[in-house]
Amino acid sequence: MLDVPLLIGGQSCPARDGKTFERRNPVSGEVVSRVAAATLEDADAAVAAAQAAFPAWAALAPNERRTRLLKAADQLQANSERFIAAAGETGAMANWYGFNVMLAAKILREAASMTTQINGEVIPSDVPGSFAMALRQPCGVVLGIAPWNAPVILATRAIAMPLACGNTVVLKASELSPAVHRLIGQILHEAGLGDGVVNVISNAPQDAPAIVERLIANPAVRRVNFTGSTHVGRIVGELSARHLKPALLELGGKAPFLVLDDADLDAAVEAAAFGAYFNQGQICMSTERLIVDDKVADAFVAKLKAKIATLPAGDPSDPAAKLGSLVDARAGERIMGLIDDAVTQGATLVCGGTCSGSILQPTLLDQVTDSMRLYREESFGPVAVVLRASGDEALLRLANDSEFGLSAAIFSRDTSRALALAQRVESGICHINGPTVHDEAQMPFGGVKSSGYGSFGAKASVEFFTQLRWVTLQNGPRHYPI
Repeated sequence: MLDVPLLIGGQSCPARDGKTFERRNPVSGEVVSRVAAATLEDADAAVAAAQAAFPAWAALAPNERRTRLLKAADQLQANSERFIAAAGETGAMANWYGFNVMLAAKILREAASMTTQINGEVIPSDVPGSFAMALRQPCGVVLGIAPWNAPVILATRAIAMPLACGNTVVLKASELSPAVHRLIGQILHEAGLGDGVVNVISNAPQDAPAIVERLIANPAVRRVNFTGSTHVGRIVGELSARHLKPALLELGGKAPFLVLDDADLDAAVEAAAFGAYFNQGQICMSTERLIVDDKVADAFVAKLKAKIATLPAGDPSDPAAKLGSLVDARAGERIMGLIDDAVTQGATLVCGGTCSGSILQPTLLDQVTDSMRLYREESFGPVAVVLRASGDEALLRLANDSEFGLSAAIFSRDTSRALALAQRVESGICHINGPTVHDEAQMPFGGVKSSGYGSFGAKASVEFFTQLRWVTLQNGPRHYPI
């Protein structure tokens, strides 16, 4: 069992009232971590520590910030086994956490490379003798709120570019992966970023609304970034707007995967299985809607069914298991409700659809219609549905018939045809002949519609994590009308 204190001003500390909460392994029920449950005063202290650290961090030469971030990346990667040891918090497979650490280290390295790329410009002025500039400067304290499903990647993403831009950070850890989020803060501190540059607050689940509101309302917090559900994202966005804080929101998804009539079906099946079932479908980009041309639908479904048979879910400690656990048994109950609703209304259960505790077998449903909840609701589990249509325009209409718009994929041997469709798919991300689940540190990552707004990813997020200022220098006399 891991003891998880708060990280405030470079110091490990308990909650002010001494309260803790427990996070249990969803498969075994064993306590994985005992976690400090921050008070509102702890939240204030974390922001105060970040604010106190801001002037020195912002004043660092860009290559010094780069050096420290690169060291942090190396130390993060060197501690991969410590992150994997904490995978019991979410019931994930070890390979998923290993991948998380690898990509998180790349995110830090990419952020480090951006410290000298935060540029302004000289703007021609109509005023004689006026030298006008647009400068990008650090904002101050940035609040990052990260989820549990890709805990190392998404918490690191909430921190890395704010730091590169010269800001300091308060990370609000997920209640479901607090040890992992706390470990990130600890490693970054040990890498020499400085006391208070990164602070980590954990809270009991029932305290989350009050803690989040307190953090957002704090005048020292100048930017908010949130990754998580659309429901909670709306709340974070509303709170941020109330306090006039810009918010970057990366929210839910219902990713469409279009299979055109000329697609390489074997390649499409491999990508669809990975996109739909990796990490038990608990990824914002997970493939949920397989939108397949009628001409190839039967063959595609048969091939995908055979692939799914090779992907049994089980206890992550079982060598035979290819997929792991859902985050908890309640998630399984919720998802089974969606499956049962579809089957009751006439959907065909191709395979899967069984759940034992938090272990849900990968599920594929065919003949799904818009009257079924699974047509529109995000399952956030190892469930994909087949939607059949004839012709590219019909496939496109189905793809865009969703409130979400994060990731999408199109499979076709005619790349020009696929590219033309990709430009009309309502999503922030679209991959041709690749899976919906894909991320690289240097790429712009964000969605449209109910999937949020703004983009993470190196250069794309510089604008959000800096303040654009107009500065002039007057050379010589200036005429005034009075």
